[in-house]
Amino acid sequence: MGPRFQPDDTLYKRRNTLKVEYVPDDIVGRDNEIEEYEAALQPIINGEYPDNIFIYGKTGVGKTAVTNFLLNELRDSAEHFAVDTAFVTVNCDGLSTSYQAAINLVNNLRDPENHIAETGHPQSKVYRLLWDELNKLSGTVIIVLDEIDHISDDTFLYQITRADNNGYIDNIQLGLIGISNDSTFREQLDAKVQSSLCETEISFPPYGTEELQKVLEQRAEIAFHQNALEEDVIPLCAALGRQDGGDARRAITLLRKAGDLARTENASTVTTDLVERAQEKLEAQQSMDIMRDLTEHEQLTLYALTTLAAEDETPARSRIVYQRYKELCEFQARDPRTARRMRSFLSDFEILNLTLSHKEHRGQDGGTYREHEINRDIATVVDALQTTISEFGAHRSIVDYLPDSGEEFATM
Repeated sequence: MGPRFQPDDTLYKRRNTLKVEYVPDDIVGRDNEIEEYEAALQPIINGEYPDNIFIYGKTGVGKTAVTNFLLNELRDSAEHFAVDTAFVTVNCDGLSTSYQAAINLVNNLRDPENHIAETGHPQSKVYRLLWDELNKLSGTVIIVLDEIDHISDDTFLYQITRADNNGYIDNIQLGLIGISNDSTFREQLDAKVQSSLCETEISFPPYGTEELQKVLEQRAEIAFHQNALEEDVIPLCAALGRQDGGDARRAITLLRKAGDLARTENASTVTTDLVERAQEKLEAQQSMDIMRDLTEHEQLTLYALTTLAAEDETPARSRIVYQRYKELCEFQARDPRTARRMRSFLSDFEILNLTLSHKEHRGQDGGTYREHEINRDIATVVDALQTTISEFGAHRSIVDYLPDSGEEFATM
């Protein structure tokens, strides 16, 4: 008997090129944005003081991919023309304060053995260390702050954008590239920070269907063998990606998931049917993520509606859902939110496609009321809400839906 796992290259040539992290040799579907970006970066190769650049647009519209692509090109050009440059990239996801961002940047500029602790330093010391590290460099230094909108206060950006004016750096020409998924982020900044950070602004709009198709065709040519995809697969992935807000990451992931399904089922080609099934799986995963990210009382509201669904008592009126929600809160001696607040949660769930609701009329008595039901199967919702269920107790109606993981749940 041979090894259980055997190499399989029936469909894929280079599956890794369908990963989000992959930077292609050329960027398609973003010609205008690249032209603007190149013009903003040109002063660097001239040895001139760089502009600060602010890039914004929704997730999956190519901001980071284009930035990485152009900075790779800029590194090569700087080396060719002997222009002294250095690039430092900080992903601000997980950094919520200026203090954390400053420490992260200091450690980014230091060797691992000289990293400083993430807490316990006076703020003035952290910035002093930062200026010391930056002044060890020479030429033009570009700091890239990806997902910059995660930083909730202005101190870090103020310090960085004003470092030269304030005399903190003397040996380098410092430029900043800020990348944000939130187009309103710059409006929330202090006026001085906004004018410095946003010297050059470049907006990345969502991809159109044709642009997404170009992106997918480029990736498919590298990733798959010839004739591995049915003719309509890429147009369908592009159309579904456009429906999802023009998100190229999502469209590329969908193509990869469809390819993986084809591989699992030993199919000779990727078909539109596999794309549709991959889309269903992605939507289910997205729903799980959304449910897990809800606040405690939002989760309790959804939990209440799910218990009613398990008892075959849905569609249920808002007041019935509220009664069950209160029971769940009272079981753990928690104060429930108001009925009005809970109804707003239900409205939000409908927008997120987690629930369905409709108006019912009372008949001759007049007046209307709303009825609600979950738009996901009970087992999926129970799985997503496991943390809340373990804390608040398993309602008797959903016990059969709990995973057989050995975890004990208090039953109510």
